[in-house]
Amino acid sequence: MKLSICTDVMGGLPFIQMLDKCVALGVEGVEMTGGGWSPAPHFRAGELLADGALLKSKLKEIEARGLHIAALNCSANPLDPGEMGKRHRKEMEDTIRLAGAIGVKTVVTMSGLPEAAPGDMVPNWLVYTKSWPDEMPERDRYQWEERAFPLWHDLVRLADEVGVAKYALENFSAMLVWNPETLFRLRNAVGPKVGMNLDPSHLMWMGADPIASARALGNAIHHCHGKDTRIERGRADVDGLLELREVTDVANRTWNYVAVGAGHDLQWWKEFFSVVRMQGYDGWVSLEMEDFTMSVEAGIQSSVDALKATISR
Repeated sequence: MKLSICTDVMGGLPFIQMLDKCVALGVEGVEMTGGGWSPAPHFRAGELLADGALLKSKLKEIEARGLHIAALNCSANPLDPGEMGKRHRKEMEDTIRLAGAIGVKTVVTMSGLPEAAPGDMVPNWLVYTKSWPDEMPERDRYQWEERAFPLWHDLVRLADEVGVAKYALENFSAMLVWNPETLFRLRNAVGPKVGMNLDPSHLMWMGADPIASARALGNAIHHCHGKDTRIERGRADVDGLLELREVTDVANRTWNYVAVGAGHDLQWWKEFFSVVRMQGYDGWVSLEMEDFTMSVEAGIQSSVDALKATISR
């Protein structure tokens, strides 16, 4: 495995300074965003597709520092029923086309989340039982069969056209694909080009064991994020893990995203990466640092140190 970093955490730095920071940290690759919810500060897909000279110059700067592009990322909701969905789908397609143009084989993204019925204008994450109310089975069928499957058949065809080998869908909440079971529901319908960006931090707060999830996923692991979560003692015992507070309200939340090692110790992380490697994944591990309990600098450095000590080389 090789270590990279999701560069949005350094979004305040200009492109060249960001690359120099990556070299100083000792990471081997960069995962940069092309659009979607991210402002894509370093590698906006639409801009680079329209300006070949700018793209060439950025690729030259990456290569000059001995860095590699681990993946392109476009975290987005292309199934949103409003204008955002249209914009996100275009930016996802731009990111896919850019990846194909520069030979990047993996695009990290999200499955999307549609409305629950025709005419609705708000995405609806249906995670309550299908047993009640009576309309639930039809809402579930509509979201998958009429909205998600057609989109992903189209995106698989696009990937084939431009030479992208893999989609890695992050198991993020409020998405149709948020755990191994939902990943396989989509993968079985549209093919093995769709796999998971295994991000253990989300599975942790959902109550799953990411090590068991890795075993269940097997060769459907297409990418991996290094990101930790801490369940906050006392608060989670009272209120449970369905947390609605802002991510910056760290003192009052029942769980928080934290620097790698601040939620699960290094022995846990060694086992996690060992099992991921056992399943046949020997690609990039990208640090995604979203710890609001400490400074960005401290969070990045401690996470890099922890990942260097635990990923399976």
